[in-house]
Amino acid sequence: MAGESGTRLPAAAGAAVGVNLDRVNPPELARPSGFSHVVVAPAGRTAYLAGQTAQDATGQIIDGDIVEQFEQALGNLLTALAAAGGEPDHLTSVTVYIVDMAAYRERARDIGEVWKRLVGRDYPAMAGIGVARLWDDAALVELQGSAALP
Repeated sequence: MAGESGTRLPAAAGAAVGVNLDRVNPPELARPSGFSHVVVAPAGRTAYLAGQTAQDATGQIIDGDIVEQFEQALGNLLTALAAAGGEPDHLTSVTVYIVDMAAYRERARDIGEVWKRLVGRDYPAMAGIGVARLWDDAALVELQGSAALP
């Protein structure tokens, strides 16, 4: 798990073939929980993933709470990544834009379970940023990311 040793960690067993991401968690920084401080990708192809909200295929934001919207937005991000030839283990960075930080923090454990189910336990570099609103007023979260492709 990222951050356990406080040093460089190899990709987990069963990680995506063709990409060897180096997760670095310096012992001088606080132990990360649910993210890595640094993810170093080898030279190659990089995918930049546009922000994804909880839109369904028709472009409408799904009805749902913060956890359900997070799951839809993350699913959309992973769909975009797959279309570019990537897998969840290829993610190097994810930024989560959050309209209601209190609700997000309150449901952080549930959101973490969604992440583990869809992505796994190798965390990219991550940030959560509180915002006043997103493009679509009904959206509660938006995820933007990057990935190293084989």
